[in-house]
Order: sequence, then C-alpha cells, then structure tokens
Amino acid sequence: MKEPPTNPPADCTPDEATAWPLLNRDEKLAMIWDHLEKGAQLFGDVLNVPHIPLVAVENPIMHRYAKERIRGYFPPSQSLHPWHHATDEDGPDNERKRTCLWLRGLEKLTPTGTLDGTTARDSVHKAKPGKDRWKVRSKFFPGIANAMADQWGGEALALMAA
Repeated sequence: MKEPPTNPPADCTPDEATAWPLLNRDEKLAMIWDHLEKGAQLFGDVLNVPHIPLVAVENPIMHRYAKERIRGYFPPSQSLHPWHHATDEDGPDNERKRTCLWLRGLEKLTPTGTLDGTTARDSVHKAKPGKDRWKVRSKFFPGIANAMADQWGGEALALMAA
C-alpha cells in the first residue's frame, strides 16, 4: 500500500479515529500496517490453535498482504454466498456477499437454499460510505449460521461427549 485510505481503519479505537485527520501520510500508513499485523496474528492464532480439533474461521476474501502475514496460511476451504442458504427471494439471506471459510476437522457446508442466485441482492457489496458501513458489511446471515449449527453441531457435541 503506497497511500493511506481517506478514512481510518474500521477497527480503530475512538482515539485513533479522532487522531486520523491530524496524522501525516507516514503515520497513517503505520497505523494501517499495525492493524493488518494484529489482525493477521489473531487470524493465524485462531486458525492454528492446536488443541481444538474442529475449527471454522469465517472471513471475507483476503488481499495478498494479509495472506503473507498469516502463520500457517492456506487457501479457504470453501467460498459461499448467503443466497446458497436462502429459501425466500425477499428474505434476509438472498444476498450476494462472498464469504470464505477456513476449515479444520469439519466438512464443507452443503447448500440448504432453494434459490439460484439470479435474484440475489448486492446491498452489502454496494453499501454506501458512512459511519455505519462497517455494520452493513460485517453482517452475518442466518441461513449460513443455521447451516453451520445443523451440519456441524452434531459433530461438536459427539466430540465433547467422547
């Protein structure tokens, strides 16, 4: 990254957000890289935790700078959209938002929806800039959550009972 974005990182503290307009280019870039390093560290720690046999990490598509920094990085096991788990054209899951899953000890999710994606909205992708954009873009969808619970919950319960 050669130039910092106009807005501060979505995960910055209130103090960092307040300071952002006053920072020079190099200070802004340093903050961006610091957030990337910390995020990559957390992602790698969760992905590679040795004592948990069933792991599912959800994240959007990553750019190369993040991939380069994640310890033990491997490509996502699965990529899906909420509409893969949608049954109602007007429902909350009929949305395009590519979501990646990094899985260890779990099978890929089987789509549970009845729609083909042709009517899927792209409101998440086209969310307008603003103070609540991060909320819109970080939304997790009930159809995917239900599929995770239904398809993986039994495995987790059986493992805990063993």
